[in-house]
Amino acid sequence: MGNLVWHDLARFISISASIYAVWSGFHGIFFRKFFWDFVGGTLRDPGGLQPAPGAAVFITLIVKSPIIQILAMIVGAFLVMLEYPLPYLKALSIHRSFVLRIVLLFFQAFLTVLYYQGTNSAIWSLLAIFCYTRAQLLGETMEEAKANRGKGGQA
Repeated sequence: MGNLVWHDLARFISISASIYAVWSGFHGIFFRKFFWDFVGGTLRDPGGLQPAPGAAVFITLIVKSPIIQILAMIVGAFLVMLEYPLPYLKALSIHRSFVLRIVLLFFQAFLTVLYYQGTNSAIWSLLAIFCYTRAQLLGETMEEAKANRGKGGQA
């Protein structure tokens, strides 16, 4: 058996997490729920669980206006473009950068863990971060992207 290629595994996990982030952002626009509203909330008999007053900022950004969901959709779509690139993106240095992918996946995980529909995307994004970090620590390089370096539009 061969060695596990960590960046390929991370790429597939990242594609899945990013597509799920786009879907969950779209779904979260129509069914808005702040995921962490149960922390410090008050349980009322006719009203159900009401979030704590400290969560007012998140209620504004997630429930009243879906800013977090839209940002998660933008980051997810950019990650899909980065992971499953068009031919002209393969020649760029951002396609070869593991660090950029780790940072974008971290932002995606942070944004999607805030609303209810995005929690699975956050978990898979964290797993992809782990796999990309492991690939970088092992010194892996992207052979396809490495072959496209310096071609100047010939990729």
